[in-house]
Amino acid sequence: MDKASALKKLEQEIIHDNNLPLGTNLIFGEGNPNCDVLFIGEAPGAVEDQQIRPFVGRSGQLLRKHIRELGWKEEDVYITNIVKRRPPENRDPLPEEITAYKPYLTRQIEIINPKIIVPLGRFSMNYFLPDAKISRDQGHLFEVVFHGKTRIWHVAPMFHPAAALRGTTAMKAFGEGFKNLPNMLKKVEEIKSPVL
Repeated sequence: MDKASALKKLEQEIIHDNNLPLGTNLIFGEGNPNCDVLFIGEAPGAVEDQQIRPFVGRSGQLLRKHIRELGWKEEDVYITNIVKRRPPENRDPLPEEITAYKPYLTRQIEIINPKIIVPLGRFSMNYFLPDAKISRDQGHLFEVVFHGKTRIWHVAPMFHPAAALRGTTAMKAFGEGFKNLPNMLKKVEEIKSPVL
């Protein structure tokens, strides 16, 4: 089964899983399933819920602008969230909501199998790096043994674009981290990930 078909099958599983929290539209993700770079946010917002697309509101426009400024095309990367439905009032996702969607995100990542995973913000960063601090660790490249499996994932956490919009310091760090993504990708391509 090709990646696009496997993702479609996974999306249908989520649609039919009545145990998942939040009753809004499912925003599964979009982009190239054969991408090198996978961006993962925390949860969709109001605009995303209306358009049924990830990262299309104000923070999404900032994310997409930075992708284009690298000379990349939006359709060449993949964009998704941990939690696939909008929490009420755009609140942070609750721990139990993140836990409920985690198995599906894990399978989504395994299907896509990107060279670099870019968690946007502390919620998605902590999915991979539970002890990390976004202010300290954003913009750095980490090797993570994913859920006890023998595959090493390369993870480059960044500030969430919504946080970047709230302050000059975060915006500067977000921009600098983004500009470094092609170098990180080159480094990962040069490293042959060892099997543990």
